[in-house]
Amino acid sequence: MLITGESGAGKTENTKKVISYFAIVGATQAAAKKKGAKKGASLEDQIVQTNPVLEAFGNAKTVRNNNSSRFGKFIRIHFNTAGRLAGADIEHYLLEKSRVIKQAAGERSYHIFYQIMSGAIKGLREKLLLKKDIRQYSFVSQAEITIDGIDDKEEMTITDESFDVMHFTETEKNDLFALTAAIMHMGELKFKQRPREEQAECEDSSEGELACQLFKVDATKFVTSLLKPRVKVGTEWVNKGQNLEQVNWAIGALAKALYARMFHWLIKRCNKTLDAQDLSRDHFIGVLDIAGFEIFDLNSFEQLWINFVNEKLRT
Repeated sequence: MLITGESGAGKTENTKKVISYFAIVGATQAAAKKKGAKKGASLEDQIVQTNPVLEAFGNAKTVRNNNSSRFGKFIRIHFNTAGRLAGADIEHYLLEKSRVIKQAAGERSYHIFYQIMSGAIKGLREKLLLKKDIRQYSFVSQAEITIDGIDDKEEMTITDESFDVMHFTETEKNDLFALTAAIMHMGELKFKQRPREEQAECEDSSEGELACQLFKVDATKFVTSLLKPRVKVGTEWVNKGQNLEQVNWAIGALAKALYARMFHWLIKRCNKTLDAQDLSRDHFIGVLDIAGFEIFDLNSFEQLWINFVNEKLRT
């Protein structure tokens, strides 16, 4: 089943209803009771509850859509020969990594950044060392920080409850939140250019030290690796000097890569919960929800690919 269309056309909501329908129809009451007694939540509940988790980390406000999927996903709903629900798995495509560090006017970064700042979970902001106002974290405050009609505090509660339904441990949840917050801190590392030299130097590493505390890495080595990364020349390793522009590019690239790998892990972790190993996977119904077609004043690399894919899918 292919679900495509322009941004804001209703693809994500349509996909949720389709998946919910397949999950409920394929689950017998007996199977639901069995799963519920064993794990505290039925398999069909877990399939449906992947949505709030993926939306928190993969959806964002665009000019045309307050809850736009900034990635494509292919969801397989598996059944055995008797037609009983036998799990699900998800593949993802074209996550818009550029949004992590840059947003156009009228847009917002991924919902999770604003959810962890909402205060919905008592003590979370303090644990993540997020002591300043959200406007002081440049990676997530270049445009909008709120969305009309959406309460980030309520959405954070829904996300947290969905994690519990999906059997995420407290450690797994806290690590996801810590990485998200660390990216916000990392954006506040301040560097300056040394006069008459092709080498940048650190001007203010206080936020970087908070990021490293959450990353659980040595702050001095982290900053040094940005200023003078090690590169292999022939058979030897040497330190390469970086100017201010190169250092800032490195911070942005690292933030995008970290977020992309975190999202990839999140998909794999959801698939682990959705794998009903006691049932054979004989048939499946696939649902492809591709990210929406949009044309911005400044189009990201990912958005250009999304538009290209949409054009190909329609022909």
